[in-house]
Amino acid sequence: MTPPLPEPIAQYFAADAKDSASIAQCFAADAVVVDERQTHQGREAIARWKAEASAKYDYVSTPVAVTAEGGKTIVTAHVAGNFPGSPVDLRYAFTLSGDAIARLEIVP
Repeated sequence: MTPPLPEPIAQYFAADAKDSASIAQCFAADAVVVDERQTHQGREAIARWKAEASAKYDYVSTPVAVTAEGGKTIVTAHVAGNFPGSPVDLRYAFTLSGDAIARLEIVP
């Protein structure tokens, strides 16, 4: 069972499962994503990051836990697919700004 998530984060995981092109719309215009030690800033860069990841790998992210920590919403998701090391539990640290994601850091 998926834990209850704040709406912008729920939209992120829903878009990721269906249409990675719409991921960028979950973010503020000047948002930042840090993933695999690379930083992507702005919706265009975020859309490019997601499109590249989706082109390389097929995967499913299932949120399994959510906590609040220092102004961030931390979601642990079980990620399984055709990538090296699958499956893995990843930690998604979201910083929200109103009804959008301002920052996302993804780490193992």
